Amino acid sequence: MNIPLLLLMVVPVVHLVTLPRLFQRAGLTSSWHGYIPGLNYWTWLGMLKRPKHWLIPMLFPGPNLIMMTILHVESGIAFGRLKTAEQWWMGILPWASMPWLAFGTQDSFVGPRDWTKVKKSVYRDWSEAILWATVVASLIRGYVFEAFMIPTASMEDSMLVGDYLVVSKMSYGPKVPETVLSLPFVHNAIPKTNLRSSYLEWVQIPYTRLPGFGDVDRYDAVVFNFPNGDTVVVDSYLAGHDYHALLRQRAIGFAGGDPVAYEADQERFKAMARKDWSRSHGLKARPVDKKEHYVKRCVGLPGEDLAIVNRELVIDGEVVESPVGLQYNYLVKLKREADLRILRQRLGLTDIDIQGKAAGGQYFMALRKDEAQLLLDQDLVANVQPYDPTSRRGTLDMYPNTNKFDFATWDLDNYGPIHLPASGETIALTARNIALYKRVITAYEGHSLEEKDGTVLVDGQPATEYTFSQGYYWLMGDNRHSSADSRYWGFVPEDHVVGKAAFTWFSKMNEAQHGESGIRWDRMFKSVK
Repeated sequence: MNIPLLLLMVVPVVHLVTLPRLFQRAGLTSSWHGYIPGLNYWTWLGMLKRPKHWLIPMLFPGPNLIMMTILHVESGIAFGRLKTAEQWWMGILPWASMPWLAFGTQDSFVGPRDWTKVKKSVYRDWSEAILWATVVASLIRGYVFEAFMIPTASMEDSMLVGDYLVVSKMSYGPKVPETVLSLPFVHNAIPKTNLRSSYLEWVQIPYTRLPGFGDVDRYDAVVFNFPNGDTVVVDSYLAGHDYHALLRQRAIGFAGGDPVAYEADQERFKAMARKDWSRSHGLKARPVDKKEHYVKRCVGLPGEDLAIVNRELVIDGEVVESPVGLQYNYLVKLKREADLRILRQRLGLTDIDIQGKAAGGQYFMALRKDEAQLLLDQDLVANVQPYDPTSRRGTLDMYPNTNKFDFATWDLDNYGPIHLPASGETIALTARNIALYKRVITAYEGHSLEEKDGTVLVDGQPATEYTFSQGYYWLMGDNRHSSADSRYWGFVPEDHVVGKAAFTWFSKMNEAQHGESGIRWDRMFKSVK
């Protein structure tokens, strides 16, 4: 049982018991309001002579904790409890202090402290300003919109490294924070520390999504909590990477670099790799809402069958039109080395797009199809050859990260078919489906699944089918050959969706990644398509 969550749930009950008594002692004729949830808080604000709009942040988990603490303290002050120790007592332990104030004392109601007749200290003035700014900003950041920065090139040419996005949480309905005891303005780690958590997991609220403006549509740019971020390597660089891929790569190393040997005894090799990561860096788990934020484009919706055939997206057996701005990797052979500068200028390429040299002096370049064709049509290069990703086959890179069944033939340009589960949909627990959905059932839906003596056990009970409790999406980057997306780590659960990328409010190149620096003025306040 989650004792801290239970204690928080008890607070409204404490209010139902204590507020009628406090209203009565305060001389209010409407003391019966204290027995009616919602109305009791409205009257409480009136008793303390506080603005009624304070009720708004009291409705939302996170900001409501701050508001309740303020009202508990001010209730004590209104009944003459002015000592610092008494105010701390009222704020920190309302389960005891509110009943004590209502029934254990005979203090007269002196009313809220009137600050119009008292000169506040500079310290108190700034403290109150910071407190209210925190409440308002937490409310907006948690439920309306939030700013994110694009750190990688996976969404180029649509969203560029160094773009600062405003993400609308109202588009799909804001998620109620599941981890409510958290430092404001910090996502999951305290800056300048060795990934020290900025939150406490004492209180975990079940997944809840408030009403929004709509649902996720195909080709929406979606910000989400990275599904494979449930565990991270304690390293500021590695923490944003796929822990399960890192673990698998190290485990294959312990298997002599042989994927076949690894698959034959993967639990043993994973245990060795896990122990090695724990010893060298350390590992830590993260709750859903504190996983790293990623942004990709939604290409598959719950209930659909998805495949990629020769780079074409196929949904339910039909090819669908690609979004504008897709990039792929090409091998580009220059006529002269000096022409590289011309290409950079003419196509606006940076070091992000020009990824280095391959054998034979060819350059790896991330280009749109029209840019690759332009190079050929204008006779700017000796040769342009599409990158062939078939070398990824059999490496266990592609989800579901096994060479069983037909999965060994999947790569970045030819993938699937794969079915995206919808909420309430039931599938048969065949051997192939278990390979595809075992992580979904165990990590995202919270059940155990094992195979024993030819029988599939879900939560210890024999099962031949499984019904999903939520829908799942398929998300991919616009830079198709340089994007760690669902092709590598699988499905994005509905409860991981954060919001929709709305527009770029600022954009800046940096020398380390782009080879040049400067503000991109043409991208300021540009909508995300």
